[in-house]
Parts: sequence; structure tokens; C-alpha cells
Amino acid sequence: MIQRALISVSDRTGIIPFAGALVARGVALISTGGTAQALTTAGLPATEVATVTGFPEMLDGRVKTLHPAIHAGLLARRERPDDLAELAERGIAPIDLVACNLYPFAQTIASRADAADCIESIDIGGVALIRAAAKNHNAVTVITDPGDYEPVLAEIEDQGGAVGAVMRRMLAGKAYSLTSTYDAAVAEWMAREAGVLFPETTVVAGQLAQRLRYGENPHQAAVGSGWLQRGSYKGRS
Repeated sequence: MIQRALISVSDRTGIIPFAGALVARGVALISTGGTAQALTTAGLPATEVATVTGFPEMLDGRVKTLHPAIHAGLLARRERPDDLAELAERGIAPIDLVACNLYPFAQTIASRADAADCIESIDIGGVALIRAAAKNHNAVTVITDPGDYEPVLAEIEDQGGAVGAVMRRMLAGKAYSLTSTYDAAVAEWMAREAGVLFPETTVVAGQLAQRLRYGENPHQAAVGSGWLQRGSYKGRS
């Protein structure tokens, strides 16, 4: 059952109706900074992460969610009595759903911002939240794409307040695709900034362009793919 959700988004597309639908089902919301302000301005009850952790945001917002009160709530294995007992001992409640997307690093470098601004656009806490939630997808639902809000709400409705294992696993895979693509863009930018033409390791992220009808062997399926560099779609191969 989804009882407690953490919402921390840079792209707030669709977040208010999504959060409102969760609240209508009795889900408690935790949120950070600007997202919390957007939720409360819309009349939705949201507890600031600082209230949960007992520790204020620091370093100009660089450190917000990096705290055991958050990550233990995400990573606790619900089937392990010892994990749950440890949460209870420390007064930590489980977190069942995370809606998070990342600082717009690709857009920042595309705007030709200076190096300092690009570095500040490298997300840390969001990546950690997403990876933790995705690792524990046996119990936690992680949403990184606003386009998935409606399907998740439909699933919650169909499942009587829960999200099924198939959808949780699909969303976790999508989450890891996002973080790996994001890190690839950061690594490419850092190499370029250092004037390194051929780094020792080059990571290329691809994006589905189209499904092919012809050209594959009868026993195989094929797709056309595009590659991503510096966070944007470049072409088809």
C-alpha cells in the first residue's frame, strides 16, 4: 500500500494533480524546497524534509535528502523483520513512493552557462533518491517521468491503493536508464571541459527512435535507435 510519498521534482509538470490524487487517497507527502512550496501553495499538505530529518538544508541546498531518516525509509526491506524493527527503534517511517526528476544539467550546458553553473546543475540528492528507490523496487515505486503519473494513479486505483510488482520493476528500470544517461552527459561534459578528445571510457546513451518492420531476420525483432550526447537527441543509427 502507498502510505507515504516523497516528492522532489525539478520539472513540475503534472505534479499538483498527481500529488492531489495521492492526498485524496490518504497518502502523506514529504517534499523539498521549491516543490514543497508549490504543493502547499496549491493547498496540499506536505511535510518538509527538514522536519523529517530534524536537520535543515545546508550548503545552499546541496544537502537536503542525504540523511538516514530518508534513505533508511526507502531502503528498508519490508519482508525483513529486523529491518522494520531497526526503523521502529530509530523512529523512521517507510517511504513507499518517490516522484523525482533531476536538475536540468543538459539544458544548462546547452545554454552555454559557465562551468560553475554547470557544476551546480549536477544533481546529487535526486540521483541518490532515485537509485535507492529503484534498488528497493520490491517495495517502493519510483517515478521519474511525469508521463507516468496517470498510469501509476490508474494502477493504484486498480490495485486498491498499491502498485503491482510488474509496474514497480518497469519504473525502476526506467529510473536507472535516466540516471545512467544523466551521468553519461556529465562525464562527456567534464571530458570536453578538460580538452580530452578520447576519454579512456566513453558512455553513449541511446534512445528508441522507431520500431522496424523490415530488415531483420524472421526470428528477430529490430528497432532504430538514436544516440544521446550532451543530454540531447542527435540522430539515428
